[in-house]
Amino acid sequence: MKKLKWISMIAIVSILLAACGSDGASGGDSGGGDSTSQSVVFGTGGTSGAYYAIGGSLKPIFEESDSIGNVTVESTGASVANIQNITDGLNQMAIVMSDVAYDAVEGKGQFEGNKVDVQAMAGMYQNVVQVVAMSDSGIKSIEDLKGKKVGVGQVGSGVEQSAKKVLEAAGLTYDDLEKVTHTGYADSVQEMKNGTLDAAFFTSGVPNSNITDLMQQNDVSFVEIKGDLADKLMEKYPFYKTFTIDSGDEAKYNLDSKVETVGIQNMLIVSKDLSEDTVYDLTKRYYDYLGTDAVAVAPLKEVDRDEMAKDLIAPLHPGAKKFYEEKGLLE
Repeated sequence: MKKLKWISMIAIVSILLAACGSDGASGGDSGGGDSTSQSVVFGTGGTSGAYYAIGGSLKPIFEESDSIGNVTVESTGASVANIQNITDGLNQMAIVMSDVAYDAVEGKGQFEGNKVDVQAMAGMYQNVVQVVAMSDSGIKSIEDLKGKKVGVGQVGSGVEQSAKKVLEAAGLTYDDLEKVTHTGYADSVQEMKNGTLDAAFFTSGVPNSNITDLMQQNDVSFVEIKGDLADKLMEKYPFYKTFTIDSGDEAKYNLDSKVETVGIQNMLIVSKDLSEDTVYDLTKRYYDYLGTDAVAVAPLKEVDRDEMAKDLIAPLHPGAKKFYEEKGLLE
């Protein structure tokens, strides 16, 4: 009988020790950060575009954070869809164009009467408004587009939105043009080669491969957006910024002289539900990454990391703001 009692006591003690050991292991996981880490869905754009490539390059950088378990790079319909997905809690991070973010913050355009709490983490490269004309068209300025055949981008696209705004700043509408075509980059270039278009709008990073293709066998000129025209545009639409395409740069058309124009900055935005500490860490990792030679995606090489907190169209997430204040990057 005594022997049975002794065996029972040993069994009970063993169970208690096992339980304690289990608790200890759980505590160890917590200490390692696994229990507090979270998954992040990163909204980008189409799989063939720059947004998706950027998401892929930043994924391992952000996954180094103790706060992040994993990052899923998601192909989306880009800016509008990304803002809506963050609002709905489907994405926690995304890339958007500043003009779309501006409309969301102000409750305008596609967000008419429905303001969105967009929170920025960092500025990125610019989508540059590039107006290219055939050299024999006689087009030297935006005003010279009057009476000409012009490609303005697909209906409802960011290219067309920019084209309308630039024409408006010059006092022009579609009615002032001889012909308006709503075509993508490749089709616009083909029409210019065929002589059925005098000029076309391109809103993209620099260089645009379609423009490079056009320049290989055709004489073209870039129509500048500068001076009073640029000032008028930026005053009415504060998401525009000046941009200069430098001359003599083989990676940027190898131009004989610089071209002054405007661009629309892309931004990294994050969910307001991400903690201050998490966004602080992600912002720091993004900043540090841009200062290395590991940056492989071309558009990210264009980002001046010491300027990426300035003149953003949306308010900064508290975590990002804290980082920039510590670095002295806010004006």
